[in-house]
Amino acid sequence: MKRETPASAWQLARAIVWGQRGKLGLGLALLFLDRAAGLVLPLAPKVLLDDVVGRRRTELLLWLAAAVVGAAIVQAAAGFALQRVLGLSAELVVLGWRRRIMARVTRAPASWLDAQQTGALLARVMDDASTMQNLVGAQLARWASNVVTAVFAFGALLWIDWAMTLLALGFAALPGLGLHLSYRTMRPLFRERGELRAALTGRLAQTLSGMRVVKAFAAERRERLVFARGLHRLFRVMARTTNRRGSMGAVATVTYAGVVAIVLVLGARAILDGHMTLGDFASYVAFALMFAAPLVDLPEIATRLSETLADLDRVRAVDAVAPEDEGDDERAPLSGFAGTIAFDDVTFGYDPDAPVLHGVSFRAEAGTTTAIVGPSGAGKSTLFSLALAFRRPDAGAIRVDDRDLATVPLRDWRSKLAVVLQDDFLFDGTLAENIALGRPGATREEIEAAATAARCDFAALDAAIGERGLRLSGGQRQRVSIARALLKDAPVLLFDEATSSLDGESEGAVREAMATLLRGRTVLVIAHRLSTVRAADQILVLERGRVVERGTHASLVLAGGRYRSLYEAQAL
Repeated sequence: MKRETPASAWQLARAIVWGQRGKLGLGLALLFLDRAAGLVLPLAPKVLLDDVVGRRRTELLLWLAAAVVGAAIVQAAAGFALQRVLGLSAELVVLGWRRRIMARVTRAPASWLDAQQTGALLARVMDDASTMQNLVGAQLARWASNVVTAVFAFGALLWIDWAMTLLALGFAALPGLGLHLSYRTMRPLFRERGELRAALTGRLAQTLSGMRVVKAFAAERRERLVFARGLHRLFRVMARTTNRRGSMGAVATVTYAGVVAIVLVLGARAILDGHMTLGDFASYVAFALMFAAPLVDLPEIATRLSETLADLDRVRAVDAVAPEDEGDDERAPLSGFAGTIAFDDVTFGYDPDAPVLHGVSFRAEAGTTTAIVGPSGAGKSTLFSLALAFRRPDAGAIRVDDRDLATVPLRDWRSKLAVVLQDDFLFDGTLAENIALGRPGATREEIEAAATAARCDFAALDAAIGERGLRLSGGQRQRVSIARALLKDAPVLLFDEATSSLDGESEGAVREAMATLLRGRTVLVIAHRLSTVRAADQILVLERGRVVERGTHASLVLAGGRYRSLYEAQAL
């Protein structure tokens, strides 16, 4: 199914506004009520000076005071309702878009994620999405209020003295071109500012997560300098933005003063010539101030709009990323899965001109264990990445039960897998919560059984393990990862360096538990320690992306090839 993605930030902005049209319509009605009530105050001087004072109609004084107070109450009530309607609408829009961008990120292909900075993605989800409230929240109310106020005031000014109004309007329109040109240059600045902030956030996140390495290599000063250089680049962009915003504000202020001067001169002449009463002039000045106030606010409005559109550009770029599971709804589920996995002449490279795997072929029968061994850089982890469908082959095919993996729904396939990855990523939380990631909803007894089988007896299940499991040793983190995989109880198990961080005693205990738990399952295991794969049904020796040997441990040792040299080197 083809996804519709907006072609521009303006289109996305219109789509967001259109999606909230019901609440915005109610907000607009409240705004008109608020602005209509606001006309009472500038009209009051005319009644006061011309009728109450000039014609001695003192009976109108209490009615005038009541009208002013009543209008203020209406304005207060309408303003409160407007802020509540649009404020809640804005928060819901931001919430929805944060969820949407998070969904896009979590469903994005691994190839796209590998090319992104963590800080940039954090900024897209949290910071850039938050500016959408400018389109439907308090900022929208501010923009709309300025427009409605200016329209009402302009109509009143034309009614009182159209000639003076058109002359003042012509003067006010002169700086409009300059403001428009300044606005067009603001958006690229905000886009650059957002990119610099994202890069700076990403660097900070890396520094904080790798602080132990930084300290171990006495690199604190270097990291401070890198961060300071990023801050200075951001400052320079911010300074340009501030200067541009200040120049726009200065133009608006001078324009405002010019309009007031024209009104004062022409108004005084009109009063002296008898074409305007003192009350008319007082009301005219009040409406002129009401009309001119949005001009002063115009630079801030243009700045916010430029910032919002720049943020929408970045949000749109993420929203346009095609999900890795696109089209899965039309694919048939993987039913009756036996557990056979086959690589059929698979070639793959992160760079198409530099393949990492060359024509790799093997078949892992259901219920058997296939070990992949070889030196670092041979392509073992890349092979696992393909098996997990994180990447797709450039040539050849991966088949599961003789069905091309490319035709299997991703979620369906990955539900059949339990995985222990090399980086052993753990979340900030308790030991039990990290193990339960393997099967959300597992009972306490099942979690305890998996923890016991993986020898996770180094801490209580409710013990906090710290961010990324920093309170645990490398071997302990890997045992948690193994327990997570065992708990999932999937028909296929992928172990990347599964016991490389365990001591001999723990490795033996885990192997004994796995001997029972892995029975009847298809297992792919990567190991540099060849002693852990002697019982495998078949062993593949990878070197420079090619399968150079295959067989059992005994047959490969007897053959005297590459596997035997690796095995003997480790036995020394």
